[in-house]
Amino acid sequence: MASERLVNGILSDLLPAIPTVQDVSKSMQNFGYPDYAVFILMLASCGGVGIYFGFVKKSMGEDEYLVGGRNMKTFPVSLSLIASFISAISLLGTPTEVYVYGITYLFVGCGVILMGIVMTTVYLPVFHDLKLTSTYEYLERRFDKKTRLFGSVLFSIGIITWLPIVIYVPALAFNQVTGINVHIITPFVCIVCIFYTCVGGLKAVVWTDVIQTIVMLGAMLLVIIKGTVDLGGPSVVIHRNLESGRLELPDTDWNPLTRHTIWALTFGAFGHWLQTSAVNQNMIQRYLSLPTLGAARRAVWIFIVGALSLVGTCGYAGMLLYATYQECDPLTTKLARAKDQLLPLLVMDILGDYPGLPGLFVAGVFSAALSSLSTALNSMAAVVIEDFIKPFRKNSFTPRVADILMKVTVVAIGTLSAGLVFVVERMGSHVLQLSMSLGSITSGPSLGIFTMGILFPWTNSMGALIGGTTSLGLMAWLSLTAQAAISSGHIRFEEKPVSTEGCTYTFQKVENLLLFSPSNANFNATDEVIVSEPWAFYRLSYLWYTMTGTIISLVIGCLVSLISSQDTKKLDPLLVAPFVRKFLKTRPQDLQVNDVVKLELEPRELNRSRCILQGNVRKLT
Repeated sequence: MASERLVNGILSDLLPAIPTVQDVSKSMQNFGYPDYAVFILMLASCGGVGIYFGFVKKSMGEDEYLVGGRNMKTFPVSLSLIASFISAISLLGTPTEVYVYGITYLFVGCGVILMGIVMTTVYLPVFHDLKLTSTYEYLERRFDKKTRLFGSVLFSIGIITWLPIVIYVPALAFNQVTGINVHIITPFVCIVCIFYTCVGGLKAVVWTDVIQTIVMLGAMLLVIIKGTVDLGGPSVVIHRNLESGRLELPDTDWNPLTRHTIWALTFGAFGHWLQTSAVNQNMIQRYLSLPTLGAARRAVWIFIVGALSLVGTCGYAGMLLYATYQECDPLTTKLARAKDQLLPLLVMDILGDYPGLPGLFVAGVFSAALSSLSTALNSMAAVVIEDFIKPFRKNSFTPRVADILMKVTVVAIGTLSAGLVFVVERMGSHVLQLSMSLGSITSGPSLGIFTMGILFPWTNSMGALIGGTTSLGLMAWLSLTAQAAISSGHIRFEEKPVSTEGCTYTFQKVENLLLFSPSNANFNATDEVIVSEPWAFYRLSYLWYTMTGTIISLVIGCLVSLISSQDTKKLDPLLVAPFVRKFLKTRPQDLQVNDVVKLELEPRELNRSRCILQGNVRKLT
């Protein structure tokens, strides 16, 4: 005992001279007045855009508020799409993914390109020809009101589970650089976003997205350029990642339980991106704001190029993270208390001495979050008005009442999302995987019912509802159970090696090894906690979740429809994909006159089936 007291006494005299992890963390939280000024300036500019479109150049009517009068310009809409898709989840989650697991995730680009081909040839022509405001209006025209309501409910559930993650992630970044609690900054930022979305409508959303995209890209370029220069150039970054095994190609095996294979990254990611871009109200609402199908197709490809460029930039930031901290892992030492605080930590490490630059980075992260939040709120306003209220009313709203309802929806959903941040905080998972896993609960069934409507003419409403609800139940069971197993540690994924040999500060792990105490005197380092192995199905790669839900929905929906039968002779050809229309045998007398008259068609988009329909309209009238 005397020797123990002697060792503890000597160490207690020596250790105060060595900074602790808490000391280092506090020293890096030097977010000064110039940084706050830059951050507030970004928020003020977004609010100013909302004021301009809400009070100066006011959007009049639902069509202006929700789809910008259908005369928006391609380039700003494309930037808006990029900003909405590359949320703070991607901006902070992708570098973390590369740091922890390597660069294999970046091969999702293969699935994104495949998505662009399928979307522009199959889904987008149908939605654009029908001149919809809500994507889910398609489900009523193709099936019935119950299916439309089901699709709208799926979207609403997806938004409500996704938005709290979008809000929480930038609050983590702000907490890392300032020490301010996430629950203090979250309501403040949400109020600004709710304000400009509420008063300015889609035009305010699009133009604030343009500002936010520029800030977002500028912040990321600033970090990677300065960080690379400090290390000695890109060759150093690449060499250090190559030595650690982070620069590698995905596995080529067909095992769906492997976290990242080339097949999961291509076809699994294809399903996820297809649902997000091709049938989701968030994205389609912007495509429908463009005047022509050609303009919408151009916007798709500009969006893809821009999104992949930002994902690649974020991936390089992950490589830079490892190259910087290869000898002292911040996650092991708890210098970064959460995985998605790694990039903000790097920012304060390399830019902390430059007033205003950390503020620019935080503004970029919050720009990514605000763009996603504002888009979702505007889309929810469209869904509530078009899908939850209008179909059940005989009389239309006055413009005043419609305007009030849309703004109340924006405020209510924004407030609810801010409150659910408390739930997300306890999920304990890497947010990139968490958001894709939880999103698949509704995205799989949603993509399934839209796909069976567009590609399989014989499917009917009974098949769509039974297939969709079955898929929803199974995917909720899979996703939530797997997420619980990950949070509890029953499911773990192999991570790339890290080291703490070069740390210049003390942290808990080292202190426990050096100091004698009764609490660890009987601890055996070789002891292991025995946990039951989860069922193999729960270990399915999260990238396959959306595709799994889609296939379940399609298979069950098609089988039920074949049993209950569907008369394809009464099906409007405009409700299916262009290449499917030639296989239909629609009889003109089975179509309602106003089903054809109400469609606004471009002359160059007309095909043989539409000409036949127009001829029969003249005969009927």
